[in-house]
Amino acid sequence: MNAADLLERRRRAMSPAYRLFYEEPLHVVRGEGAYLYDARGKEYLDCYNNVASVGHCHPRVVAAMAEQSALLNTHTRYLSEPVVRYAERLAETLPGELGVCMFTCSGSEANDLAFRIAKAVSGGEGVVAVDFAYHGTTNTVFGFSPEECPAEELPDSLQTVAAPCDYRGAGESAADEVAGACAALNRKGHRSALFICDTAFSTNGVLTPPPAYFRTAYRGIRAAGGLAVADEVQAGLCRMGEHTWAFEAAGIVPDIVTMGKPLGNGYPLAAVVTTPEIAKEFAQKHSYFNTFAGSPVAASVGLAVLDVIEEEGILQNVRDTGRYLESGLKELEKRFERIGDLRGKGLFRGIELVRDRASREADPESARKIRERLRADGVLLGVTGPRENVIKIRPPLVFSRDDADRLIETLERALQWLQ
Repeated sequence: MNAADLLERRRRAMSPAYRLFYEEPLHVVRGEGAYLYDARGKEYLDCYNNVASVGHCHPRVVAAMAEQSALLNTHTRYLSEPVVRYAERLAETLPGELGVCMFTCSGSEANDLAFRIAKAVSGGEGVVAVDFAYHGTTNTVFGFSPEECPAEELPDSLQTVAAPCDYRGAGESAADEVAGACAALNRKGHRSALFICDTAFSTNGVLTPPPAYFRTAYRGIRAAGGLAVADEVQAGLCRMGEHTWAFEAAGIVPDIVTMGKPLGNGYPLAAVVTTPEIAKEFAQKHSYFNTFAGSPVAASVGLAVLDVIEEEGILQNVRDTGRYLESGLKELEKRFERIGDLRGKGLFRGIELVRDRASREADPESARKIRERLRADGVLLGVTGPRENVIKIRPPLVFSRDDADRLIETLERALQWLQ
């Protein structure tokens, strides 16, 4: 199929609200491990898709999906051993009292459900979220996703706080704003329900807050009677290379954890995990059911992903390869003045591009050019941040040292080309 013809068919059949990556859209037809392949057979190193957490089309995951699909697929109103086993296994990865699972099909649905729980438990409806955050597509969570939601459509019950970014002048102290945001909500007549934030701030430019940030922020929301919600949809399931879940690095335990993208390795699987006490209080006021979430097929896929993570030493690979990638990026930083800041951990990295290091003036045009140049050279990555000047590197977790070398070499050529 000719790409131009397919693009025209897409334009006629699908909403213009959809967006495509790259100035020359990419027609991918196959994936394997950390690689994607286009309709002509060209290979691309995928440094962007965290959905395929243990690699595109991992045979263990594909087999689990096919086997359970051929046996039975229903929903949570019937007893299912795989579903219960997956809930047990998932809960075992979390610390503290976090041990009760509720399944959804996407991270958006998970965050929406977390808000329902927080409202029921706190008695409030006020939300504290981070400037330029993104938490999903449902009508509710879109309202506390300032990256996408127009300012004039943000609800009165939302109060935003600054993202913790030392490079741009709002570091650890940004956590103090949460208590102030709760007070501001109260003055407007909104009792605080929750503070929700990513555990690594992707849309804010791949920021990894220091542990004290979460401790202070969570203390602020809890003092106001709300719940602390850790959005692990992007940073969770070993991506940061230190723990299974990114929030663990701070030595704190949230009231609710939401998770999505990597759980199903491409199959729609997401979850909310909370404490028995919070789950019980919610259940006294509401029931919960989702037709497709928590199916035996979804659970079987989730179990296979957890098996692969354990048996293939995924966390150790992320730790080791992440450090190796970081060392390569630091060498580029020494040589190229356009690199203003490097940030991130494990296999979640950001490169902030600036016109010069003295002024720190954002350089979104160079970020765009590098993204397009790397796509032409067979490497896929993204651009993020409020100024659209941060290169986002977020590959499948099977990313290897050889893959890191290829990425560094391709980035080096692109940076030389820009000079």
